Amino acid sequence: MSIRPSFKLMGIATLALALVSCDSEQPAGSAAQAPQKPQATPVNTVVLKTETINLIEEMPGRTVAFREIDVRPQVDGIIEKRTFEEGALVEQGQPLYQIDQAVYKASLDAAKAELASEQANLNYAQKTRDRYKKLIKTQASSQQNYDNAVADYAQALAAVAEARAKVDQAEINMNYTTVVAKITGKIGTSEYNEGSLVTTSQTLAMTTITQLDPIYVDVTQAGGRLLKIKQAVQSGRVQGLKEGEIEVSLIMDATGEQYNHKGVLKFSDVTVNETTGTVRLRAVFPNPNHDLLPGMFVRGLVNQGELEGAIAVPQKATMRRPDGSAYVYVVEEGKVAIKDIVIEQAQAGNWIVTAGLKEGDQLIVDGLQRIGPGSPVAAQPLETATAEK
Repeated sequence: MSIRPSFKLMGIATLALALVSCDSEQPAGSAAQAPQKPQATPVNTVVLKTETINLIEEMPGRTVAFREIDVRPQVDGIIEKRTFEEGALVEQGQPLYQIDQAVYKASLDAAKAELASEQANLNYAQKTRDRYKKLIKTQASSQQNYDNAVADYAQALAAVAEARAKVDQAEINMNYTTVVAKITGKIGTSEYNEGSLVTTSQTLAMTTITQLDPIYVDVTQAGGRLLKIKQAVQSGRVQGLKEGEIEVSLIMDATGEQYNHKGVLKFSDVTVNETTGTVRLRAVFPNPNHDLLPGMFVRGLVNQGELEGAIAVPQKATMRRPDGSAYVYVVEEGKVAIKDIVIEQAQAGNWIVTAGLKEGDQLIVDGLQRIGPGSPVAAQPLETATAEK
C-alpha cells in the first residue's frame, strides 16, 4: 500500500523534467529555422545621360577612277614616234603619238588646190553674171543668157563651199596624225610603238589615261538603313544633313590608317542591288599625292546627321534574346530591373540607343553573370571601382 504513492511521485517528477527539457530546446530550434535575408551582389554601374550624337556609319567601299579614257587612233597610218614615258603624268593636249603625215599632207594640198580652182571659177561666173545683168538692161542680150549666167554663178558658189569642206576635212585628218591626251592623268602601258600600224577600226587601245585627282569612292549601305535615315531626316529626328555637303572620311583597308583628306557624298543609286540588298553611295575625294589608286578597298565613315536625345550604352552591358531583341539591366530601388532598348547604330564600342532608357538610369555594366531580374544589388560607380583597383 505504501509503495504506489512513491511510484506516482517519481512519474510526475520525470514528466516535469521532460517538459522543462523541451521548453529549453525550443528557442534554439526556432532561431535556426528563421529565413536569412539575401545578401546584395556588388555590381559596377554608370549613370546614363542623353546627348546629341553625330551618327557616323562605317561602310565597305572601293576606289574608282574619276575619269578613264582609252586612247585610240582617228586616222590610219604608221606610228613615227611615241612622245611620253609609260606611267608618267600627262597634261590635257600633250602630244602622245605622231602618225606619218605624208598621205594626209598630200590630201590637204590637193584639197587646197581644188578650192583655189573653184574660187577662180566662182570669180569668172560672178563677172559673167554681172555683165549679162548690164546687157539685159539695154536689151543687148537675151533673158536666157542672163538666167544661164545666174545658174552658173550659183553652181560655182556651191562648188567653192564643197571644196572648202574638203580642205577642212583634210586639215582635221592632218591634225589627227598627232594623237594628244584628252584629259590630265596617269598614262598606262603603250600597246603600240614606233613602226606599228594603227587603224581607226582597231579594237585594242593604244594606251589608257586615268585621272586620279580627284577620285571617286563607292561605298555600299543596306537599302533598309538608307530608307530609315531618310525617314528620320524627314521627321526631324535627325538633323544636320544637307545634300551635297555630307562629309565622308576614309580608313585605308590595308593599313587601318585614316586618309588625310575628307570627301563629300555626291549621290546614291536609285535602285537596290537585288543580290546584296544594298545601295551604292558615291563620294569624291581630293587625291593630290595619288595615294588612292583605282580598285583599292577602303572603309568609308559617312556622316548621317545629328541625333538629339540619344544615349550611348557600352556594348558589353547589352544582352540579346534569341529573336535578336536587345535589353539591359538597371538598378531600381536596390534591385535589378530589365529594360528593352531600341538601338540606332554602333559607334566606338557603344550602342546608340534611342528608346527604352532615360537620363539618370543606373546601368549595370559589370557582374551581369551573377544577377537576374529582381536580384538585390549593391551598386558601385564604375569610375570608383576602377580607382580602387
